[in-house]
Amino acid sequence: MMALKIIYRTKRLEKECTDFYEAQKKHGIRMAEIIHQRIQQIQAADSVDILLKYKIGRCHRLEGDRKEEIAMDLVHPFRLVFIETDRIELVRIQEIEDYH
Repeated sequence: MMALKIIYRTKRLEKECTDFYEAQKKHGIRMAEIIHQRIQQIQAADSVDILLKYKIGRCHRLEGDRKEEIAMDLVHPFRLVFIETDRIELVRIQEIEDYH
């Protein structure tokens, strides 16, 4: 198995998730630390199923209109939301949000 690869919905979101300073500027140091930890956890996983099975970062599928999306906890109440793409080993980060 290969590790998961990540693409991002927007360049701005990519910068937040890959540049610690940008994440810290927008969200604060604790949130930046967790965002980057979640990105590393996704990259280290062989599949989305592994993230879900072991509840890494409290990884869980969303429901209803968002049933295609998967979320991982950040600083409460924020979540890192992503989707599986047509390619098995590729996920797309959709957003960092509080959807509650």
